[in-house]
Parts: sequence; structure tokens; C-alpha cells
Amino acid sequence: MRWLEVHIDTNHAGLDTVQAMLSGLDVDGVMIEDEEEFQDFLENNHDYWDYVDEDLERHMAGRSRITFYLEAREAGFAKLGEVRVALEGLKQERRDLGTLLMTLEDVEDADWENNWKQYYKPMEIGERLLVIPQWEEADPGDRVPLYLDPGLTFGTGAHATTRLCLTALETLVRGGERVLDLGCGSGILSVAALRLGAGSALAVDIDDKCRTAARENAGLNGIGPDRLDILVGNLLTDRAAAEKIGGGYDLVLANIVADVIIALAPRVRGLLSPGGTFLCSGIIEGRADEAAAALNAAGLEIRERREDNGWYAFTCQ
Repeated sequence: MRWLEVHIDTNHAGLDTVQAMLSGLDVDGVMIEDEEEFQDFLENNHDYWDYVDEDLERHMAGRSRITFYLEAREAGFAKLGEVRVALEGLKQERRDLGTLLMTLEDVEDADWENNWKQYYKPMEIGERLLVIPQWEEADPGDRVPLYLDPGLTFGTGAHATTRLCLTALETLVRGGERVLDLGCGSGILSVAALRLGAGSALAVDIDDKCRTAARENAGLNGIGPDRLDILVGNLLTDRAAAEKIGGGYDLVLANIVADVIIALAPRVRGLLSPGGTFLCSGIIEGRADEAAAALNAAGLEIRERREDNGWYAFTCQ
């Protein structure tokens, strides 16, 4: 099926007005891109990012755009005509909503729904793992297959920080370990640890969507709730979550960002069993020394440093 990808450019103040106009025409399910909201998110969520891709910043510069899709057939073209008429009326009524420029592209289903899958193929990681998207068929050979649906949420194995953790896990998991995965995302690290032979894992994230993602990915690998438990909560701010998490883990994983790792450092020893290991990543090059100092100050010895494309992972005891 072919689709019309329709864009309406406005300004921040006009987003609600244009969206209300579209909703009145039964056009819902829109996508919104807005530089002001993007910058506000960055400003108020420093705990969860260390680096913003320059291409993304350039893409968002000056942008306040609403995008929606219509079927490229009679009903869709008729609806497009209704939108044009309503938009012209809005231009006459309001002069403070930016350009209100409407542009469109003719696209196939695959262009916006499935085409991204061609870029996600089976990936060999380290010496033992083969990450396989669920729609692909691959012979793992001597490697341990790790099946994922990367469309669920972040954490696919493609990012340097995840590769660093997965490579380290190959040497850290010897069999039967009790694992804690903080900031689990898609559950990739928890599931990988279990596939490599860990006994059980608790996956924790502050985002409720990760509960579904981690459970789905565990199911793809034949792992049930008897081996993988999932908790939504914040160890640093939620006392109830901290009590549920407890301690005594052989392996604690945290692929987050430097600020969270620094804040987490004083609590790590309380999470580990005697002789346990803390593996952390998500640390960009400019924050590596700061994060290392915080870990050392918390009484943790960094046994191994790994680096990949300006990102660092530390294995600590």
C-alpha cells in the first residue's frame, strides 16, 4: 500500500492549534517534532544522557513540525483536500503560527514501517555471542544466540556501550550467578547473562515500557519469570524499590550514564555479594576519569577498562 506522508511546519505556539485542527478532521496519530520541547527535555534530564548526536541537533534546529499519514487512494486524497482547506482558513485567522507550510511525500508501507529492519542484521559480539533480530534466520554455529526485538525499546547491541558490556559479560559469567541489571532497557544484558549461564536476574528500570520489552525479549530466548524478574523503580530515590532489590548479587550491571553511575557508586558494595563484580558503562570519554574517581572513592577497585568509540566500561570489585 502507498501512503502520503504529510508535514505541516508551524512554531511552538502553533503545535496545539494545528493538532486540534487535524483532530477535528479525524486526523489523529500524529508525530510531533519540536526544538523547544527537545531542548527542554535535554535541560531537565541530564541524569539520563551525556552526549547528543550533532546530526540530531541539526535536525531539530528551528523545527516545529507535525507529521501524519494518509492512504494514497481516493479517501486519503479527499482528506488531504479537507486539510488544505482548513489550513488555508487557519492562515487567514492567525498570523502567529509560523509558516503553516504543508508538504508531502509519496511512500510505501516499508518506507516508514519496516524499512529500518534492513539495517539490523545478526551481529557477532565478542567471542561467544551472536545477536539475532527476531525476524532473521541465522546459524549461530558455536556461538550463543541472543534473540531480540529491537523495535521494543532501546538496547539492541549495536551501540558501543552495549557491545562493551556484552563482551565483558562473556568473561564474567561462569555459571549460576545472581545478576542485577540496573537501567535494563530492552533487557538485553539480563537476557544475555542468562543465556551465557547465569542462574537468575533482576532487571530494573524507571520506565514502565521496559517491563514489556524485557519480558518479550526474554520470551524470545526461552527465559521465563522463574529466571528473570522485572521491577519498575528507582534505586536512588525509591525506598520501596531499594528494599525489593536488596543485595547479595554476584554481578551488578549498570549501562546508564556517568551521572547515575557516580550517584550509584556509594551503594554498589551493599548490592554485591562478597567477591561480586560491578560492570558499568554508558560513560563518555570526557567523564571517564570523574566516574573512575567516584568508584574508587566508594571503595571499588577497577579491574578492567574497556573502550569503544569514545565510550568506556569499567569492571570493578
